[in-house]
Amino acid sequence: MQGSPGRTPMPNTRLLVLFGSQTGTAQDVSERLSREAWRRELGCRVQALDSYPVVNLINEPLVIFVCATTGQGEPPDNMKNFWRFIFRRNLPSTSLCQMDFAVLGLGDSSYAKFNFVAKKLHRRLLQLGGSALLPVCLGDDQHELGPDATIDPWLHDLWEKVLGPHPLPLDLSLTPPGVPWPSKFTLKFLQEVPSTCSEELCVTGTDPQGPPSELQPFLAPMVTNQRVTGPSHFQDVRLIEFDITGSGVSFVAGDVVLIQPENTASHVQQFCQALGLDPDQHFTLQPREPGVPCPARLPQPCSIQRLVSQYLDIASVPRRSFFELLACLSCHELEREKLLELSSAQGQEDLCEYCTRPRRTVLEVLCDFPHTAGAIPPDRLLDLIPLIRPRAFSIASSLLAHPSRLQILVAVVQYQTRLKEPRRGLCSNWLASLDPGQGPVRVPLWVRSGGLTFPKTPDTPVIMVGPGTGVAPFRAAIQERVAQGETGNVLFFGCRQRDQDFYWEAEWTELQTRGCLTLVTAFSREQEQKVYVQHRLRELGPLVWGLLDLRGAHFYLAGNAKYMPADVSDALTSIFQEEGGLSGPAAAAYLARLQRTLRFQTETWA
Repeated sequence: MQGSPGRTPMPNTRLLVLFGSQTGTAQDVSERLSREAWRRELGCRVQALDSYPVVNLINEPLVIFVCATTGQGEPPDNMKNFWRFIFRRNLPSTSLCQMDFAVLGLGDSSYAKFNFVAKKLHRRLLQLGGSALLPVCLGDDQHELGPDATIDPWLHDLWEKVLGPHPLPLDLSLTPPGVPWPSKFTLKFLQEVPSTCSEELCVTGTDPQGPPSELQPFLAPMVTNQRVTGPSHFQDVRLIEFDITGSGVSFVAGDVVLIQPENTASHVQQFCQALGLDPDQHFTLQPREPGVPCPARLPQPCSIQRLVSQYLDIASVPRRSFFELLACLSCHELEREKLLELSSAQGQEDLCEYCTRPRRTVLEVLCDFPHTAGAIPPDRLLDLIPLIRPRAFSIASSLLAHPSRLQILVAVVQYQTRLKEPRRGLCSNWLASLDPGQGPVRVPLWVRSGGLTFPKTPDTPVIMVGPGTGVAPFRAAIQERVAQGETGNVLFFGCRQRDQDFYWEAEWTELQTRGCLTLVTAFSREQEQKVYVQHRLRELGPLVWGLLDLRGAHFYLAGNAKYMPADVSDALTSIFQEEGGLSGPAAAAYLARLQRTLRFQTETWA
């Protein structure tokens, strides 16, 4: 007998999924776990770690932890209370002896402390008596297929382990792929259009409580939006300034600003046409199950136009679960067959070739399957399409130098794949399209602590390596440190050409003249053999070694994650050997000690 959508989960199995998420990926994976548990007749609860009463863990028989690693090996904001509790020294070593567990980590292998939180949590749960079902899963953003390359086979093994001691009853079987899981919400369409004012108030919040946050961002006026690369340069890079007067926003060097972008008007129109939606129709959202919260930022009531424009990430590259649900909803035989192929475990390479490698978007996939798209029930929109996640940018200015202002340096993402239409980054292109010279522009934003922390002790030198837009957080740090009278600032900056992408050249020159900055540049395209920041580091090995070993300097690195971090680490190891006389293993240990003591910090991105 096949499982059916109306049945109830197995009464004797209780699966708890707890997640710690900074950008939303860990939450998405947790919800995928819940869907897969449903297919296997397992009751499943999903909660953020800090919303779960951690003392109840002693009563949980089966727990899956899904956690990201942020910054320099730190837990996400929504699991920090749990983190402090679970590492209390007075917890008995038998605290979790009744619990089977597994840990799924999400990280970025370009960072020294790759998946540090997941690894450390796994060890701690073992120390407290828990039984590990599997080795820790190490999802990697740097993999061509993203974290799913590791997660997919790990989940296959997980379900075998879970169902080993808890097999399905003989009269039940795995719910087949063609049966959709229940939708989380229903959209109740309204006959009358509510006033625009009430919808606006739900979002902007005219009487904010505390500093701006994701639930209540500050609508910051954009002051300037200036291109800072030369007209012939291949990359459009913008210096954007916001007025944060009266916002309650405060930040220090190393912090980041979160910006909530929107889809383009043309994409919104295209999406509504593909799905046969009336953009002016208003609705209220109602959860199907008690206790399930609605998306926190979504106003009630809301228009379809607003839902698609500000909430549904139709510009993202869909994951396999998207195709799985789309296949369930399809009534068109040929389209359904193709979608089932793409969503199957055997079709991973086909999915990669169709979607992942060319970076095909949700909207483009829906347009490729028009009969299926036109039959998608509105109730399924929030099951099918992820919410737009805020984008983080390093803050490039200091309040000590620019009071009531916040500046960011934004590389406008645009590149070509084998698809005819160029790929465009949602947030960077949206920001670039805004022109405060044509009228008032407001952008929803809020601030959080970043991955870089600068020394509080006076007279501690800092060495900063920031090629390209990686220099942004170091401008904030230099402005802040100069305002505080700190002159031990060494900046290694790299770009292609002095006259095309040398950001803040005049500012650096003036600070050098005042004796507040030592600037070392690498212009990679101005000579026959390319010169990068790692080459300049080697050339100035005696300076770097002297600052690190004799004066206790802190070393910072920010920029693209592909090759540069490894090249810089290799350059440092060579310097430690050549200038410090260390052996290879001793040089590696010296670098590891700098990382462990946070005297070597990185902030990189793909």
